Amino acid sequence: MFGHQEATSYGRTWIGDNDRSDVKDVTGSHPAIIGLDFSGVTTTDSLRYEKVKQHLVTSVIDTYNRGGVSTFAWHASNPANDGSFYWEKDSIKVVSDIIPGGKLHEKYKNYLKAIADVSSGFKTDKGEMIPVIFRPFHEYDGDWFWWGKGHCTKDELITLWRFTVGYLRDSLDVHNFIYAFSPDCKFFTEAEFLDYYPGDEYVDMLGMDNYWDFRPDGANDPQLAETKLKIVADVAAKRNKLAAFTETGLEGVTQSDWYTATLLPMLKRVNVCYVLVWRNASDMAHHYYVPDRGHPAEEDFKRFCTDDIILMENNLPDMYK
Repeated sequence: MFGHQEATSYGRTWIGDNDRSDVKDVTGSHPAIIGLDFSGVTTTDSLRYEKVKQHLVTSVIDTYNRGGVSTFAWHASNPANDGSFYWEKDSIKVVSDIIPGGKLHEKYKNYLKAIADVSSGFKTDKGEMIPVIFRPFHEYDGDWFWWGKGHCTKDELITLWRFTVGYLRDSLDVHNFIYAFSPDCKFFTEAEFLDYYPGDEYVDMLGMDNYWDFRPDGANDPQLAETKLKIVADVAAKRNKLAAFTETGLEGVTQSDWYTATLLPMLKRVNVCYVLVWRNASDMAHHYYVPDRGHPAEEDFKRFCTDDIILMENNLPDMYK
């Protein structure tokens, strides 16, 4: 399945159009996976909360009704200072304070209550819960987020993960989440990939976020990216878990055949259930990962999306029957 972050929320030149995505503009179909984010519901701003809640509930239901899948990242603000999800120069180490026994534990529980409240609206017209993928604490092996490596210990992060899943599942009665574990690309072995793994009881899907190995100003080594993705897929197979390429892409799609020459061959050789590329920003001209109409990569992207192994929303099987 092909996925795109915030695909139906906005595109390069539009915001909030009904039943629109840049992917559909180019290919005739929405992506099979729609990426969303819980960041806006873990807020003290009640008006913003209600607006974001309505958007997320509507998006999940609409995607379900079209036969697609919703996946959630969580760029949570720092509970210590209500600041950014990024680790900034004035950030405060907070993971030790939000796990059980910490001084901000109750505030963190309120974060999770907000997520549970929003997800309780993910229902079909028959009242059945709609399953979604939830991918908390992604890219924890980098230092750019407040939950990242260097800002907490391994034991603290594992404790946080286990509490998050357990509290949502056992205390807040959230049972429609598929939990995805997705470090960035800083591992080179199976042991390194599993170093912070919280355990099979707390994870349903294994993934990897990897932009760096594709970037001309980064590793610029797609073969290395494939090797790492193969590690993810192999570990998932051993543990009877799903495997996915949870985030990737080439910003600006600066290589006109990137989709068919770089990404597609990798997906043909490594068994994952979906790949998701990042968003097409409407407010930053350079920040997009899917070509829109008239872009030099448009025809290549069409060829990618019509390849036999790629599922778009309009050719998905009925997964919810």
